[in-house]
Amino acid sequence: MTDAPLIAILEDEPDIRRIMSDTLDAAGFRTMSFARATEFEAALRNITPDACLVDLGLPDRDGLALVHRLATESGAAIIIVSGRAQVQDRVTGLELGADDYIIKPFEPAELVARIRARLRRPAAQNRPGQRSTASFAGWRADFDRYALIAPDGTETPISHAEAEVLRMFLDNPRRLISRGQMLETLGGAGGESFDRAMDVRISRLRSKLGEDPKNPQLIKTIYGAGYIFLAEVSWG
Repeated sequence: MTDAPLIAILEDEPDIRRIMSDTLDAAGFRTMSFARATEFEAALRNITPDACLVDLGLPDRDGLALVHRLATESGAAIIIVSGRAQVQDRVTGLELGADDYIIKPFEPAELVARIRARLRRPAAQNRPGQRSTASFAGWRADFDRYALIAPDGTETPISHAEAEVLRMFLDNPRRLISRGQMLETLGGAGGESFDRAMDVRISRLRSKLGEDPKNPQLIKTIYGAGYIFLAEVSWG
């Protein structure tokens, strides 16, 4: 069990926290549970979870601010688990960097399925013998460390959500990727919230790659069809 994925649970309701922990333990995950954001953030100095389940209604911290910080500083998959069911709440959470959004009450089996889906992509795929580093147009992407290395050696962190999108492009260079293919491959909340979140992730990737937003040279938008990654890619 020591190599089982570690899931950090941040939920202030004891009953819900216990259900989540028991469900994931039974499914073969390792779990650590926290009732307050301060405890959770202190623990992150010493642990490296594979996924974080974050409630938005926390007693000591704004949950959305925490999600944004995790997205920019952590390579973990971030899944919001919240009773806030409005579309705008889901859109905001995904735009700030969450990988998925689960609405309470939830089915335990759905929770397990969503986590397994997130952990399959992208860095979780980097098992021995599989590819974790790609080079393109003078840049290098390191999916083990969630980092982009510029031609001048400058290193920029990327979030789990941004890494998912970048990996899809690098696995399919010079091929049209439709919005439908992105939805099928990346999954998640779907609908309007998925579309808005995808736009934000691609915009952030372009910015980190130094792209001109009016005339990007690497990630090209084909209006009404999808996107094409234009550079040659080599792995290893």
